[in-house]
Amino acid sequence: MTTPTNHADSALLVIDVQIGVVADAYQRDERVANMALAVQRARGAGVQVIWIQHNDEHLLRDSNNWLIVPELEPAPGEPIVHKSFRSAFEETTLESLLEDLGSGHLYICGAQTNYCVRNTIHAGYERAYDITLIHDAHTTSDDSYGQWSASAEMVINDANLTYYSYDLPGRVVRISAAAELFA
Repeated sequence: MTTPTNHADSALLVIDVQIGVVADAYQRDERVANMALAVQRARGAGVQVIWIQHNDEHLLRDSNNWLIVPELEPAPGEPIVHKSFRSAFEETTLESLLEDLGSGHLYICGAQTNYCVRNTIHAGYERAYDITLIHDAHTTSDDSYGQWSASAEMVINDANLTYYSYDLPGRVVRISAAAELFA
């Protein structure tokens, strides 16, 4: 499966950079600044920026914690896709939006690396999108469940390593620094 030839354009997905999601995230200020740089570079290159905003019982729509962080602001006309699952593709308008835009390459930044970022990358890749993970513009928080635990730094490094060498036929996944985008 390959990206259809009529999907030559790219889009930047900014995933769940919401007050309550990144409040205690690893290198929060540095990572959000790199996300802002990615947004700026995408806009300068004419790449569509799409904002993804999560809501569930722990992140209630229209609450303060649900809002996008003040350092980032969607520009007029930039779409916001609301989701309730870890994948930005699951029961959302994202896929039809990307189809309408002709986007076949997704640049991805945001939070949480081990949840919504990872699940969106996999869902996009399985739908034949080429993916670029912006390695210095995604973050997460330290996490533990019962006997399992992982530091945020370990999770971020694992994602960067995984997508540095991820390979499926006819598709590309790569990583890039925010400052190197759209050069």
